[in-house]
Amino acid sequence: QLEPDPGCDFVRAIADLKLRSFIATLAVVAVLSPLSGSVLADTTYNGKASAPKTYSLMQNKSIKLVDIRRPQEWRQTGVGAGAHRISMHRDGFVKKIDALVGGDRSKPVALICARGFRSARMKAHLNTLGFTNVTNVSEGMLGSKAGPGWLNRNLPVE
Repeated sequence: QLEPDPGCDFVRAIADLKLRSFIATLAVVAVLSPLSGSVLADTTYNGKASAPKTYSLMQNKSIKLVDIRRPQEWRQTGVGAGAHRISMHRDGFVKKIDALVGGDRSKPVALICARGFRSARMKAHLNTLGFTNVTNVSEGMLGSKAGPGWLNRNLPVE
């Protein structure tokens, strides 16, 4: 009959301690990550915000709204009051966004298009380029499944 090895319990205890230490380290990294204290973490869900929430954040200067549609679309509907007109369809889009945030890619920016599809794609693209605080106004100017849209909510336009 085999005798239990007294060293096994010690090995298991060390492995358990290493696992707990690893989990604790992950928790600290998550808490201290750039997004944890950002406007994004406190005010949006999965990088999305409603039109009224975005407008409220603009009012207290917590976020910059960028209308990424074509100039023709801006003329047809107007743009959200205070929004920056930077068309994703024109050259230099990323450079213009960079200039808007003063080169600080952690500053909060919200993107809006007609119905939230282009702004979702552009949010993902900007994230791959190192922008860490981009929000998609998922209902857009005209409305979508996410909500009635900037115009139907009677938010101000210019």
